[in-house]
Formats: sequence, C-alpha cells, structure tokens
Amino acid sequence: MSIYSISDLHLGISSDKPMDIFGPKWENYLDILKENWQSTVKPEDLVLIPGDISWAMYINEAEEDFRFLHDLNGIKLISKGNHDYWWETLQKLNKYVDEKGFSSIHFLHNSVYVHDNIAICAAKGYPDNGKSEEDQKLYRREVNRLQLSLDMAKKSGANIIYVMLHYPPMLGADFARLMEEYGVSRCIYGHLHGASHQMAIEGLYGGVEYKLVSADYLRFKPLLLVK
Repeated sequence: MSIYSISDLHLGISSDKPMDIFGPKWENYLDILKENWQSTVKPEDLVLIPGDISWAMYINEAEEDFRFLHDLNGIKLISKGNHDYWWETLQKLNKYVDEKGFSSIHFLHNSVYVHDNIAICAAKGYPDNGKSEEDQKLYRREVNRLQLSLDMAKKSGANIIYVMLHYPPMLGADFARLMEEYGVSRCIYGHLHGASHQMAIEGLYGGVEYKLVSADYLRFKPLLLVK
C-alpha cells in the first residue's frame, strides 16, 4: 500500500460551479484529475486530502461530489478546508458516508488515523497574521486541535507522524513549533493557488518536511509520499 496526497479538489458537480473561471489550468480538470488519479493510485492505496473538497454548502447537497471521490481508487482521508462549508460533526459525517455507501471516504477531525507505523494527524490550521480578537480565537482553536491530534498520535505507539493542514504553516510560529516538538516527519498542506504558489514553504525545516499539495500545483496528479 502506497500513500499519496492531493488537496483543493474544489469539486462542483453537486453545485454546478465551474472552476475554469479561475484560469485555463482548470479547464476540464475533472477529467484530467480522474485520468491521473486512476493511472496512479491503486484501490488499496491511501490518499490524504487536506481540505477544500466540495463547493456544496450543506452535506446533503454534496452527494455527487462525494460519489465522484468515492469512485476513484484508494482510501481517502479527508480533513477540513476553509471552503468546506458542508462540514459537520465527525459523527454526522461518518453517518452520512455510511448511509450513502461511500466506504472509501474517512474524515479526520479531533482524531488520528494510524496506517502501519504512521500516525496521521490533521487540523484546518489558520493564517498566522490574523489581527482581530476573533482571528486569534480561531487561530488558538486550531492550534489546540492539532495538539490534541498529536497527543493521540503519541499514544497510538506509531513511530512516524504526518500532519495534514489546509492553511500553510508559518515557520517559527505555533503550528510549526508544535510539529517540531512532537517530532513530526512530514507536513502536507494546500490552500495556495496560482501566483500564491510562490509563497509555498517546501523542504526540510526543523526536522519537518513540508510539501504543498494543492491540486493545480500538482497538475491534478496525486503526489506519492510513501511507496
């Protein structure tokens, strides 16, 4: 079993929201994504998807998006992005995929997923430059969620820890410091598109390997993390 990652799929099948308004790179991207995915990922592989899955506003409006995702090869592990307005409690999300028969889709939220010797943690993250009191409240909440997940990873007994964030972490700030403190091996994140790809932090810093996995950045082909 291999592990892959890709984020920011921005599926709009259910809501009929096209992505080509964001530039020619997104033209026919669903066909390109499906072809690349099916030729790369095997049914037994694990795919980490850190956020921005569907444009749907509510979970009961996202069925076609989740059906598209479910029909792709692999076990999909999903965490929350800033555009995932359909996101519910973990209990409600699990009930939804169970009822719909989307057995290849799993959610990470205040939880941890262990694969072999790898514990996979997740949080949405939050921009480090928020100034308002509300921004700071949301920022601290996400830091606490990551720490909760990391604590679970340590208790799992796994020797390797991966972190899925949606927002890119800032080196030297809380999310990065936490990952260094807990000995995280790899952090994958999304959110950045187009010209903002230039802001991406990639490579090894403080013992953590960072990688941007936004779908358009990867040319809509899941990135191999572990073979």
